[in-house]
Amino acid sequence: MTTPGLSQGPSAGLSPVPAAASRIRLARIMDALDVNLYGNVHGGVIMKMVDDAAGAAAARHSGGAAVTVAMDEMVFLVSVHVGDLVTCEAQVNWTGRTSMEVGVRVTAEPWDRVEATHHVASAYLAFVGIDEHERPRPVPGVEPGTPAEERRFNEALIRRQARLARRAAIEASRAPSP
Repeated sequence: MTTPGLSQGPSAGLSPVPAAASRIRLARIMDALDVNLYGNVHGGVIMKMVDDAAGAAAARHSGGAAVTVAMDEMVFLVSVHVGDLVTCEAQVNWTGRTSMEVGVRVTAEPWDRVEATHHVASAYLAFVGIDEHERPRPVPGVEPGTPAEERRFNEALIRRQARLARRAAIEASRAPSP
């Protein structure tokens, strides 16, 4: 159920993989080693969890090693504290020939009582599949299977186009003046 007219750059000879097949859930209780002087969990601790979950999703989707090449954005919505159970849910949203975008949703809830789960952050990371020589390798295309996965696929294309445009603008700004 891919969007007509949109190329996801599937690699020749590799069958597309359903988006849901890459889904990963990683959870951990935050402890005293994770916090700053104000009692909030360091953003970097959550960022590492996000990268770990995204890396597992990328490796699962691509069938091998994958490395982080960029984090597009990560917005923290609420703070996290000692004792919160933090969960990262990751899934491949889009694939190119060797690259993948992985979306991660971070939630938190108290570990010791039933209470509402809070949306902590969302992040989008770009990964590249690599071979045994750490060179880019082809990855299978992703096959969205639900309307939500189709939406994520289309939004990933927008983020990719913005990344490429930003890179081109920066490179153009560095060009020597005539």
